[in-house]
Amino acid sequence: MPGASIAFVRGIHHLGVAVVDLDEAISSYERLFVAELDGRETQDEQGVEAASLRIGRDQLELLAALGPDTPVGRFLARRGPGMHHVAYEVEDLSAELIRLAGEGAELIDRVPRQGLFGMQVAFVHPAASHGVLSELVARV
Repeated sequence: MPGASIAFVRGIHHLGVAVVDLDEAISSYERLFVAELDGRETQDEQGVEAASLRIGRDQLELLAALGPDTPVGRFLARRGPGMHHVAYEVEDLSAELIRLAGEGAELIDRVPRQGLFGMQVAFVHPAASHGVLSELVARV
């Protein structure tokens, strides 16, 4: 069976949503979906301020651009606010990147890097997953 390699994906870790106004978005999700703010963090290297929200057992990450010439800033300019990425939690991020490259997936990151909220991350190009930006995350 093609692509039947053993994967170490634990499941969906969070959904990422690009927003224009982080405070307004947090307030809306708290009011509409009884979300609870888990944390808030700025990552200057990526030009993003993020909020991690817990909704029931699941997690949502709201992303606001620190400027127009950042990855999220360019995303907002092209597409407007909305769904940005799906994050999958993996056991061994380096091994998973090797596996995906072996499967022919186009990788944005070939090596893990420091992400938000103490996670190690790497991104997979949307072309590999039918137009959806995928993020792999692993606990450090």
